[in-house]
Formats: sequence, C-alpha cells, structure tokens
Amino acid sequence: MAKTLIIVGSARGDGNTAAAARELEERTEGKLIDLLDHRIAPYDYGNDYPDDDDFLSLARRIVIYDRVILASPVYWYSMSGGMKDFLDRFTDLLTFHKDLGRRLRGKEMGVLSCSAEQKVNPGFYEPFRLSADYLGMSYGPEYHGWVRGSRVDLQEFS
Repeated sequence: MAKTLIIVGSARGDGNTAAAARELEERTEGKLIDLLDHRIAPYDYGNDYPDDDDFLSLARRIVIYDRVILASPVYWYSMSGGMKDFLDRFTDLLTFHKDLGRRLRGKEMGVLSCSAEQKVNPGFYEPFRLSADYLGMSYGPEYHGWVRGSRVDLQEFS
C-alpha cells in the first residue's frame, strides 16, 4: 500500500473537512497534517518569507510519501484560502527549490472536498488536476465528504 499524507486546509481544525479527512486517514492508513498547525505565508515572487514560515519543512515531508491528498472545504465553489496559499507555494519548488520540486514527479495527488452538497461542481477539482499535471504527478482519486447534519459521508470518485 502506498504511503499516504493527507493535508487539511480548512478554517476549522475540528470541522467537517477534518472529520472527513480523519475517516480517509483510517481508510488509507495515512498520516494527517492540518495546515492550521503551520505557518504558510502567501507566495512571494522574491522568495522573501518570514523566518517562521513552515512551507519548506512541509515540502520536505511531502516528498517522502507516495501519495498526497489535499483536503479542503468547498468555499464559494473553490478551495479554501489556506489551501490556495499552500498550493501557490509549490511555485517555490519550481523556481528556488527545484531539487525538492523534482522529487514530486511520479507521485500521486488526490483531493478530498467537503460540503453540504452531495455533488461538487467538477470545476472545483480542476486547479488540483492541472497542478498535479504541471508538477509531473499523477492525479486522483477524488473524494467528497457530504455533510448531512452531524454526519459526513465519504465518497470516492475515480
């Protein structure tokens, strides 16, 4: 079984996306990281980040896994702001830290969305799919956590 890392990018560490990610963690025997526990500065063209920025340390952890699943609630038909900042920072791995970025090639990127709707607009997944392709990663699977009251049903799409 592939080593799986699930990265949660939600505004609430104890919300529905986190609950869906914990269920997926059990299913995949993966490891979970919550971006709320790390400081990720927005992308800077000059690569000028605060000393307490955690992106590179997270990137070094990501490359030891075979599969990374990015988990985000659906906010206004798109990923969360925290997840977007995190994904934007992959640019650093293509410009300033190419040796680390090259280690992503051949790995898998999957996505876990979470919302109150049973189905997600397919456009939600497009930025992830295109990013995986650009990074030389295979894409999929896609998961969706559908919130019904206090229950989250986790579905997998291939």
